[in-house]
Amino acid sequence: MRPSNFLLEDLKTKYAAQEASQAFLRLYEDQDFSQMFAVLHERLNRHFESINDRARSTHHYWADSSRDLIALIDELNQDLQGLKHAGIEVSFDDRYKQAIKRCDPWLSSSGGSTVPDDFEQIMVVKYEPVFVRPEMTARLEKRQSAVNLKMEGQGSYAIVYSYLDPDYDVRFAIKRAKKGIEERDLLRFKREFEVMKRLSFPYVLEVYRYNQERNEYRMEYCDDTLRGFIAKRNNKLSFSSRKRIALQFLYGINYLHGQKLLHRDISLQNVLMKVYASGAVLVKLSDFGLVKDQSSNFTRTQTEMRGTIRDPLLHDFRSYGVRNEVYSIGWVLSYIFTGRESLKSSDDEVSRIVRKCAAHDVSKRYQSVRDVILDVERLDATPTDSPA
Repeated sequence: MRPSNFLLEDLKTKYAAQEASQAFLRLYEDQDFSQMFAVLHERLNRHFESINDRARSTHHYWADSSRDLIALIDELNQDLQGLKHAGIEVSFDDRYKQAIKRCDPWLSSSGGSTVPDDFEQIMVVKYEPVFVRPEMTARLEKRQSAVNLKMEGQGSYAIVYSYLDPDYDVRFAIKRAKKGIEERDLLRFKREFEVMKRLSFPYVLEVYRYNQERNEYRMEYCDDTLRGFIAKRNNKLSFSSRKRIALQFLYGINYLHGQKLLHRDISLQNVLMKVYASGAVLVKLSDFGLVKDQSSNFTRTQTEMRGTIRDPLLHDFRSYGVRNEVYSIGWVLSYIFTGRESLKSSDDEVSRIVRKCAAHDVSKRYQSVRDVILDVERLDATPTDSPA
């Protein structure tokens, strides 16, 4: 074993024997030196916080604490230098470098230390690392140049654009609230983002960041709506491909219901499709402006009845439940399997599923999306090479 390896092993052993709180360990994801960095960071913070307090009061830093800080500074410099000799570069936060430099002239190893009257408070860093290994980081470009937006579509209170990100060469979408919309529609728009931001599932559209100044948010880009995707391919889509699309759609809705959410605006336009060069596709549920949180007792009494596919047995949005959602699901399933915007009506198994979703007697409908999934999964589909 090389001498540098002995040094590294000794450092790891030394700091493994010292305690560090989770508040500091969570800041470091370095496989080898997280414990070391967390211990040093926490010890420095304790001293800096105490010095700030004494600078505001007695201007006297205790003798034992002074000696401990002097020893800590020596230990810090020696161990960082040791890492450097072993070929491991560590960047030490410049704010802390300057803090140590300002403390060094007045620290005394006997009788305590006098904090200068004009001592400037140290900025204590609690929520970001002060030790960073450059090889563990990557510099991200941040261009300020404007990008051209392409309008993709619009709804009652928002417009969707797309743009090609110059840093990543990837297309993203922007959903922007229309100017002059009513306050409650703007609140609905913001809540839509908040709901989608907390969701994480392959078949739910991903959103990224909200811009308060422009009332817009960024989201992943999809190539088409379900309506457009199937309309363009209806004559050549295999049954197996349709079944996979149907199941992705159902898995997405089932996930929402598992999160105690009801979409309330399921339509052929609000189901989006990501289309890959191989021909494979991913279903993405979008447009959560009318979403209902089943775990919340709060319901807007003036929420008007909206939605493209609406259960004719629904009298008001306050009473909207899972079986009303199942009605809309039936219409979407019918379109996926036929390409026609009407309920499939024949004697086959798909038609039976659709009829059960949209039954005029609500009690005879599927009680949950999981039950619909079970029946769709049982559908007999001839194996195919289609990648959808």
